[in-house]
Amino acid sequence: MTERPVALAHLKVLDLTRVRAGPTCCRVLADFGADVIKIEAPQGVDPNAGISGARHGYDMLNLHRNKRSLTLNLKTPEGRAVFLKMVETADVVVENFRPDVKDRLRIAYEDLRAVNPRIILASISGFGQDGPYAKRAGFDQIAQGMGGMMGVTGTPGAGPMRAGAAVADSTSGLYAATGILVALAERERSGEGQWVATSLLQAQIALMDFQAARYLVEGEVPRSSGNDHPTVTPMGVVATADGHLNLGVGGQGQWVAFCDVIGEPDLAQHPQYATPEARTAHRGALWDHLRPVFAARTTAEWVTALEDHGVPAGPIYAMDEVFADPQVQHLGMAAPVQHPVRGETKLVAQPLNMSRTPPRLYASAPDAGEHTNDILAEHGLGTDEIARLRAANII
Repeated sequence: MTERPVALAHLKVLDLTRVRAGPTCCRVLADFGADVIKIEAPQGVDPNAGISGARHGYDMLNLHRNKRSLTLNLKTPEGRAVFLKMVETADVVVENFRPDVKDRLRIAYEDLRAVNPRIILASISGFGQDGPYAKRAGFDQIAQGMGGMMGVTGTPGAGPMRAGAAVADSTSGLYAATGILVALAERERSGEGQWVATSLLQAQIALMDFQAARYLVEGEVPRSSGNDHPTVTPMGVVATADGHLNLGVGGQGQWVAFCDVIGEPDLAQHPQYATPEARTAHRGALWDHLRPVFAARTTAEWVTALEDHGVPAGPIYAMDEVFADPQVQHLGMAAPVQHPVRGETKLVAQPLNMSRTPPRLYASAPDAGEHTNDILAEHGLGTDEIARLRAANII
């Protein structure tokens, strides 16, 4: 087993999450060394068990590495009592139930605060903890649609298109992790915990960033522009002799350099293309002019030529090509971990470098309840009591 990271090793996190948003949040904390205890229902109690796929499948392994697992039936009085006993010495609880579920289970923030005023509860929901949609079930694609992502994605005129990754799920998990770290830092001064809440809808809107600000500030409603950047030209995808290229000509200096690369320096001063505004206004004509130019050389040749002149460009990879790229390998984005069944497995690394306290994959995702006995013993439960709880299917 690789050595456990040290940055957050002093923290205990109770992880009640499932699917993707909540597990993403807890994965950040676990990868920096927090003792993340994944709490899940005993076998046969939860009708939605397995929603993230096979226990030893890619999603479970990637989302739940570096955690310990405890099975506990929170719907029973004894299970709730065990959980609250754990809360007494925990730092953080993370949940992504629908907002009313924690109230029904009587594990809402005030319930937790009553046994530990320093506790931080992080809640991730579909639409927020209150308001007209609070009780709706939320999934990533629904948030993509309601948060504006699908309205600006896809080919113009072809209808809305979802993004190819779970952007609302992942982003809400990252925002929740940020909120937890802020709350922990503030607790150093106040000595008190607090309730941190975000939602897929909020996170998706925040991720829209400049597109959302275009509407709020200027009143412009962004529309889909396909692979073209909505406000900068030429920035988008163009076919080459052997594939496709992402081209990113930003400022005026890059435009002049770009015209030199393609062997048409006079194009930089053409009245239709001389300014950023003019290039975007005549986007169609400019791309029509450039397509045969790029079709004459391979993607690799164009990347090299453009790079030599400081013009951003890059290939468009399938996932196998992503992890074969020398820069990706240098960054270590495929991190190895040892799994008891699958052997050495590579998972997606945290995209952060830290000079003293880096994140690390040190343990594979646990089987359900793998650490139940150890965790309960750490919280003062004796062997006989653990056996009784197990016989009653509470653990």
